[in-house]
Amino acid sequence: MGEESSDRADALFHALADRTRRDILRRVLAGEHSVSALAANYDMSFAAVQKHVAVLEKAGLLTKRRSGREQLASGDVAAVRSVASMLTELEQVWRGRIARIDRLITPDPDQED
Repeated sequence: MGEESSDRADALFHALADRTRRDILRRVLAGEHSVSALAANYDMSFAAVQKHVAVLEKAGLLTKRRSGREQLASGDVAAVRSVASMLTELEQVWRGRIARIDRLITPDPDQED
């Protein structure tokens, strides 16, 4: 993974590390929501929800657009798919490592003691 890819992965996983941000992402993937409507779902200030939305936007997981006085947020399905792809890649790497470890620690029945 190149440095740019690593930075992108860091931003994505940082954004997804927080439960509130994952919930916001789930909501905006289901449909466009105003930031104020999102904020009504959480026991925190509007500014705190705005910060969560900004982290998700910076990671590329959602986009915002203005409609009059409202900021509307919608999820980016392609970005979520890229996270899934990264996880699949990591899973393959670790499965290969585990298989090599298994081969190292499993006794060879053809060898005599």
